[in-house]
Amino acid sequence: RLAARSVVVDGEQRYAYEATLDRDWVFRALSVRTHDRRLDIAHHGLWRVDGQPRPDLAEAVDIDLAFSPFTNTLPIRRLGLAIGSAAEIVTAYVEVPSLRVSPDPQRYTRIGDRRYLYESLDSDFSREVTVDGEGFVLDYPGLYTRAPVEPS
Repeated sequence: RLAARSVVVDGEQRYAYEATLDRDWVFRALSVRTHDRRLDIAHHGLWRVDGQPRPDLAEAVDIDLAFSPFTNTLPIRRLGLAIGSAAEIVTAYVEVPSLRVSPDPQRYTRIGDRRYLYESLDSDFSREVTVDGEGFVLDYPGLYTRAPVEPS
C-alpha cells in the first residue's frame, strides 16, 4: 500500500489530501479537505463518493484532482507506455472549487523519454507534460512547475 499526502494552496483556497494506492499504483481511496468541505472517495471494485455508490464511474481506473499534478503520475506509472504508444483511460475527475466528481475520458501518449502528451477526450484541452525518472510531474505548462529540491 502506498499513501501520498499533500497540501495545495491556490490563491485563497487550500486543499489537503491523502491518496491511497496499491503497490501497482492503482487508486484505492482519497480524502480531500478544504476549510469548509470534505470529500471521500473509495474504489474497491465499486466507486463510492462520500459513501454513496457511483455507477457512473464504473469505467474509471484513476483519480484526477484538478488541483494536483500528482494524479497524472498514477496513469503514467501504471500504464508503463513505450515511446510512441498511447492509451485511453477514464478517470474520476474532481473539479475545483466545487469538489464535484465526474467521469473524464483522457488519453496519454508517451512522446519522449520523459515527456507525455495529455489529452482530455471530452474537451480541447491538451498539454505536453515533462516528468522525472520516477514519473512525477516536473512541468505541466501553464499549470504547474515543480520547485527545485534543495539539499538539506
